[in-house]
Amino acid sequence: MPIQFARTDDVRHTVDDGVLFLTIDRAEKRNPLSLGVLDSIRGIFTDAAANPAIKVAVVTGAGSKAFASGGDLAELSAFRTREEAEAISLHGKVALDAVRHFPVPVIARLNGVAFGGGAELALACDLRLAATSAKFGFIHGRLCISPSWGGGGDLVRLVGPAKALHLMATAAILDADAGLAAGVIDLVCPPTVSFDAWFHGQLDAFRGQPRQVMCAYKGISNASRSFDRSQAAQRETQSFVEVWAHVDHWKAAADRAGG
Repeated sequence: MPIQFARTDDVRHTVDDGVLFLTIDRAEKRNPLSLGVLDSIRGIFTDAAANPAIKVAVVTGAGSKAFASGGDLAELSAFRTREEAEAISLHGKVALDAVRHFPVPVIARLNGVAFGGGAELALACDLRLAATSAKFGFIHGRLCISPSWGGGGDLVRLVGPAKALHLMATAAILDADAGLAAGVIDLVCPPTVSFDAWFHGQLDAFRGQPRQVMCAYKGISNASRSFDRSQAAQRETQSFVEVWAHVDHWKAAADRAGG
């Protein structure tokens, strides 16, 4: 089954006072990442890359429960072959690479859970600022699959090979403070402060810099992503194809759907 690029209305975006705000608007399903949502993320970031008014971008999810709960399993379960698994992996990588390579910093506003593919989206951003209710987890292993959208490489880069392996192998779910200690979250809102007010206060420092300066900072930061990324991404896709097509994945998916 071929995978086509097609944007969806499930993603909203605005530009306000130097900030590109992108919101995944599927709160009733905890903001899962469908192929259309991924396409919209790719398109919005690609279109906005040359906008001289943008100094920083923010990615978040609608509501207060989820940043992004993962891939849209109801949709992705239709894709079963190795060729389709490879297409899913490459499709998501293109979308998240538009975030990774955006010319100014991108902040993940973690207003709730960031699981599986949602955790990969969070790590594609440059910074992760979290509410006290946020949770983070590379929980792919619970479905007997592996990261596929570049998040595995991002995790290793952030926390090191041993800690990344542990987080993936245990499918651990980290609360905001544990995520901060692990290095996958950068700042956590104080529990006595409004998350919205605190977050917008954090944005003030970014708004106060000229765009060209923010571009320079992003370029310096992105240099840390240059560890043979193409080879790591290729290996990640190959691994994902193997585990996605395996009977263990489909048994785990059926058990989850039944539970």
